Amino acid sequence: MSPYDPSAFPPFAVTVDLVVLTVRGPALCALVVRRGEAPFQGRWALPGGFVRDDEDLSAAAARELVEETGLCVHDPAAPQPAPGNGAHLEQLATYGDPGRDPRMRVVSVAHLALSPDLPAPRAGGDANSARWAPVEELLGREEPGAPEGEQPEPLAFDHARILADGVERARSKIEYSSLATAFCPTEFTVGELRRVYEAVWGVALDPRNFHRKVTGTPGFLVPAGGTTTRQGGRPAQLFRAGGATLLNPPMLRPEV
Repeated sequence: MSPYDPSAFPPFAVTVDLVVLTVRGPALCALVVRRGEAPFQGRWALPGGFVRDDEDLSAAAARELVEETGLCVHDPAAPQPAPGNGAHLEQLATYGDPGRDPRMRVVSVAHLALSPDLPAPRAGGDANSARWAPVEELLGREEPGAPEGEQPEPLAFDHARILADGVERARSKIEYSSLATAFCPTEFTVGELRRVYEAVWGVALDPRNFHRKVTGTPGFLVPAGGTTTRQGGRPAQLFRAGGATLLNPPMLRPEV
């Protein structure tokens, strides 16, 4: 084996950025924090930060989420999830454009986290404030003719691209997997699940057709043995996520 010289390669830093999605009311929302330090001080950004020498990527993602927002997300690889921390967490993609961070060469490994009804975040670390914002607002294009001060403020770094990739991952995965149930409580109605699909896809779905599809897909939903009136009106049957991870047939996204 030829000698290996580490000094022959330029050093670079590794960060984790988090696309944290939840459904609040009728909208798919993402977690953003207002940066308290340069670069991009005062701009909204995805939560995240630098990976420490002694931690792996998933540990860094979980740590940064707690430090900057006070929220916890359960890593599916962990053997014992903490009570109430049942969110889905997965690695999204890696971003390494040489100019993405003005401080130095930084490679970011983005993670996607999904959970139902996450609480209001609290700011911490180098974040001045944190909030849930509709993804359509964060990814909105400039409106022609609108005053300059009223145009959407772009996210810091390349976080608009990362957020868009995370949203598209969620939209695609709920077509062929049971991931949509990660946005629901442990027991949920078909109507609540339909509102998840509508929020993530940004479309209105026919209630009867949707009910027929999800209850007819093997392993997608199982009856929980009860009903609820929390949506108002007549009692609705409660379901739990079934054992299927892949849906056959898939829930195809409507053409818009």
